[in-house]
Amino acid sequence: MSGDLLKLTAADLAERLAAGEVSSVEATQAHLDRIAAVDGDVHAFLLVDTEGALAQAAEIDRRRASGAALHRLAGVPIAVKDVVATKGLPTTAGSRLLEGWVPPYDATLVTRLRGAGLPILGKTNMDEFAMGSSTEHSAFGPSHNPWDLERTPGGSGGGSAAAVAAFEAPLAIGTDTGGSIRQPGAVTGTVGVKPTYGGVSRYGLVALASSLDQAGPVTRTVLDAALLHELIGGCDPLDSTSIDAPMPDLIGSVCNADVRGLRVGVVRELGGEGYQAGVRARFDESVGLLSDAGAEVVEVSCPHFDYALAAYYLILPSEASSNLARFDAMRYGLRILPETGPDGGVPSAEDVMRATRATGFGDEAKRRIILGTYALSSGYYDAYYGSAQKVRTLIAGDFEQAFAQADVLVSPTAPTTAFRLGEKLDDPLAMYLNDVATIPANLAGVPGLSLPSGLADEDGLPAGFQILAPATADDRLYRVGGALETMLVDRWGGLLLDHAPVLAAAREVSA
Repeated sequence: MSGDLLKLTAADLAERLAAGEVSSVEATQAHLDRIAAVDGDVHAFLLVDTEGALAQAAEIDRRRASGAALHRLAGVPIAVKDVVATKGLPTTAGSRLLEGWVPPYDATLVTRLRGAGLPILGKTNMDEFAMGSSTEHSAFGPSHNPWDLERTPGGSGGGSAAAVAAFEAPLAIGTDTGGSIRQPGAVTGTVGVKPTYGGVSRYGLVALASSLDQAGPVTRTVLDAALLHELIGGCDPLDSTSIDAPMPDLIGSVCNADVRGLRVGVVRELGGEGYQAGVRARFDESVGLLSDAGAEVVEVSCPHFDYALAAYYLILPSEASSNLARFDAMRYGLRILPETGPDGGVPSAEDVMRATRATGFGDEAKRRIILGTYALSSGYYDAYYGSAQKVRTLIAGDFEQAFAQADVLVSPTAPTTAFRLGEKLDDPLAMYLNDVATIPANLAGVPGLSLPSGLADEDGLPAGFQILAPATADDRLYRVGGALETMLVDRWGGLLLDHAPVLAAAREVSA
């Protein structure tokens, strides 16, 4: 019974819950059992809240039995990235600096999850303060890709993607600053969505780069992503960047997906050299399916995308340097108290701050803080940060011109499949290149969706297909994604995750 529950999509599980065929306690316990069985190998979770999740599930069962009106996803368990504040549950952002910190409040999206009755299974692993593309920069050790445990599940939200891919959770929340939902989705065979900037409240997220960060869904199907996106999205008065506009009909866009007459723009600059042959082949096949279904495929050029990576790695460290200055050992989190100051006397507040930040921050966090502080320093601000912001404006202009020629833009989500753990850990520039296709969307604030496009011939690992739409036109992502997923599922005879060789045997652990 529990093995069957694990294989259900969130939408299918919700239907069985609503029909009374299974209880939320049973579904939640099945996933908790799965976590206990496999997470020692996957390490998707930093914290599992067994007692809290079961209590939430029991309350939903009680409310359902009493005839109360419930949200469609009520009773479906979910995992939450550990960069999202959860009242009463530790939130570390993957860093020793926040180890053991328990927020006194919930992030807005968590308030909406709890209000809708989704039991929170626990908090998922991530690169420290969301800085990374492999989850190897977590202070608590890397997560592992369920397709091949020697490979990365992507980053920074590799824990959320791994949890969904390993059938430890039917739904998860991630955050995307430069691709940290979409890139993990691509390499784990899951669906990941970065909503329009401001489409989901950032209140309660531990900030990395405030002009880039965006929370969104991590799921196994496009419909599941739409269900979760509609739940957590919408205006929030607690977030000054929140969009005060009605949420488009995302679920209807999936259920009535039809691409006939739609203009699909293939971005010339997001392909070619540096892209793995198998990734490119699966992308071309997916574009062919859209064309066969009646979409008009055109090539578009976004010439300033070639500078997006460089601009991003000036803007993000600059904002990170500012945001992470709050971790000063004075108010919350880790505090290291030296025995003496540099002169042998009583240590000053500056001595405590220096010792705490030196101990609490990892190498990647220190690297980006130093880079950002330098870029913002007197005499260099205009040359570096100012110039990067000008490039950002040019990239937004490229999107505007491209969307005049096409309704959506498409590309491979990541240039390669999952690389081996440790392979790029000592080469930051090689690591940064994993986000080359996803970063432009964050710089311009437009929404993006990644869904599995198939398995690369070279290694049999998942590749991702990225769809980009104009700001606030998130429904287009789901229209195209829903249509393409249907065609691919028909071709594969099921979801791509159903064909994962490692999971085929592992799934039986909980059956």
